[in-house]
Parts: sequence; C-alpha cells; structure tokens
Amino acid sequence: MADALVARGNAIKEEMFGPEHGQAKLDRATDFTREFEELVCKYCFAEVWGREEELPRDIRSMLTVAMLAALGKPNELRVHVKGAIANGVTKEQIREVLIHAAVYCGIPAAVEGFRNATQALDELGIA
Repeated sequence: MADALVARGNAIKEEMFGPEHGQAKLDRATDFTREFEELVCKYCFAEVWGREEELPRDIRSMLTVAMLAALGKPNELRVHVKGAIANGVTKEQIREVLIHAAVYCGIPAAVEGFRNATQALDELGIA
C-alpha cells in the first residue's frame, strides 16, 4: 500500500510541478532524505491533494498560495504558484488570493507574496 501511495502522490506532483519535482526528486533522494520525500508523496500529495472530489485542485492551489503567503514561505510559494497555474488557476485568481491575504495576513505578507508570485509567473512567461 505504501508504494502505491508514493506512486500516486508522485504522479500528482509531476502533474502539478513537472518531472523534476516528481520521480527525479525521488531518484535524487539520499539515505538521509528518502523517507521524508516518500512521506511528502504519500501524505501531502496522495492522501491530501488526491482528495479531489472533496476539494478540487484549483481551490487547493489557491488555499495553498494564501497559506504560504501568510507563513512567509517564499520558495514554496513560487513552486505552488507554478503548480496553481498547472491546476487551472488564472493569474487574475492568484492576484485576488494575494489581495485577500493582505487583509487577513497583513500587507507585508502580501507584498512578499506578490513579489514571489510575480517571479514565478515571469518564469512561466505569463506575468
């Protein structure tokens, strides 16, 4: 069962972030990081992101972008903005999520969110 969850979570990661964040990342895992990478595949992606009937990926992406902005996690925010685009979220929706975050998380969090989202969108060629 655990191997099936790793495979399912890995497939979801690749759909969202591309192969460099899926199997290639698992292949690069060391003895030190392997169990963590497998945990991320199983728990985060197979068991949570995989619950698409309850909450579709585009909505999960918008929630994740908002939470990462609130937490001040710029690297993960950039990765998840790209994943949000892959999940069908528009640039305009990402903007609205960050404007909404400004009210509930504070202007500094939104400033950082916009800065990092803009960088990710630039990298995708859609800013």
